[in-house]
Parts: sequence; C-alpha cells; structure tokens
Amino acid sequence: MPLYRVWFYILVALPIIVLFPFLVLSVLSEKTYSYFYKMARLWSAIIIYGMGCWPVIKREQEMVKGQSYMLVANHTSMTDIMMMLLISKNPFVFVGKAELAKIPLFGFFYKRTNILVDRSNPRSRKAVFDRASARLDAGVSICIFPEGGVPDDLDVVLDTFKDGAFRLAIEHQIPVLPVTLFDNKKRFPFHFFHGGPGRMRALTHVSIATDGMKLPDDKVRFRESVKNIILTTLQNDMK
Repeated sequence: MPLYRVWFYILVALPIIVLFPFLVLSVLSEKTYSYFYKMARLWSAIIIYGMGCWPVIKREQEMVKGQSYMLVANHTSMTDIMMMLLISKNPFVFVGKAELAKIPLFGFFYKRTNILVDRSNPRSRKAVFDRASARLDAGVSICIFPEGGVPDDLDVVLDTFKDGAFRLAIEHQIPVLPVTLFDNKKRFPFHFFHGGPGRMRALTHVSIATDGMKLPDDKVRFRESVKNIILTTLQNDMK
C-alpha cells in the first residue's frame, strides 16, 4: 500500500514542522529533555492514531515514576519507536542505528536526543556504552532493541539478542523491563506493499531486578532469560 506509506511519512513530518520552535528549545540542554519527551509522546500518538491504528497496551506491572529502567523489546517495524514512547511515561532515550539520523526533520532531533551507534565501528560501540552510562547516571531510562535490527527473514519470530542492554543494566543495577510488541509487523512492516490499519497490541512484563548480578558471570543467562519471556509470549499469541 504505497499511499499508506506516504501518509505515514507525512504524519512523521507534519507535527515536527508545527512544533519545530518548541522542539528546538527543548533540545538545547539535557535539563529540558523531559519537555521534549512529552512532545515526542504527542508526536507518537498523532502518527499511530493518524494511521488508523489504535494502541492496546496491557501491563503486568506499572512502571515506578522516577525509576530508571532498561526497556527492551522485539523489533519489527519503524512504528516500534512510536509504540515504545506511548508505553513509557518515564523519559528514556533510544540507543539506535546512526542511519536514522539521515531522515529529514526526524533525524535532526533523533541525533540530538538519542544515542546513535555505527555497528561497523568498534569505537562507536564503546562511545555508545559511555554515553548510555552517563544518561543512566543522570536518571534517564534507556530503550534498546536487543536484536540490533529488524530480521530480513519475515519468518523469524525473534532474532538473537546482543549483550549491550544487559551489560548496562547489570553494571548500573537497574531493572530490565521486557516489552512484547505483537502487531507492528502486520500494521507497518519494512516490506513496501504490506501493512494497514488495525490494533497495535503491546504487553509490558514484570520488570526484572539486577540487584546482586555481576559481570560477566550473569550476563548471558540474564540475556537469554529475558529473550525467552518475549519469545514465549509471541509464540503463545501465534497459536
């Protein structure tokens, strides 16, 4: 549905144009990030509802206001960004691929508010870890899609998880909040002629404390246990 995709990009750009002066002011300092985050959540709602979708967010546990989390979710669509912003009232920053900074308008704010990683550059990965640590120390949550990207094979339910999110969570002793996104691949996949309006369901699971976990002993076990929570939930939904 080419027109559906064109409409998506119009919805991405239009609120940014309208709110541009306020958005610029809100990214001048990390101290004003909370104001930017509120506008980002409004932007996300405009896009999701404007596409004829309606978010259905269920929670096994409410997030604690003021608590820093490591949010991790399966990654299937560009709309994952918008859904995660709707899910969390607690301000967070994304750790995401640097290529998104090239998108007109969106990229301008994306690179000024989030942490960009060039996965082909080992120095970039080290710098990302340092920046993420600094934001966690400042009390801001982090959101990472631990698959590292969207699988090319649409039949893959959940790809291999990378270590970064779990290493950061253990090092900073913050809880990990697993999130399962059910319908984003159906509503707006990366395949050009697919997608359409409908429900966009999400489930936030019970957060998992990292108190007492140590590196590197607990990292792999912890990573795989979180992956299993999301994978099992997706598989049960497919039955």
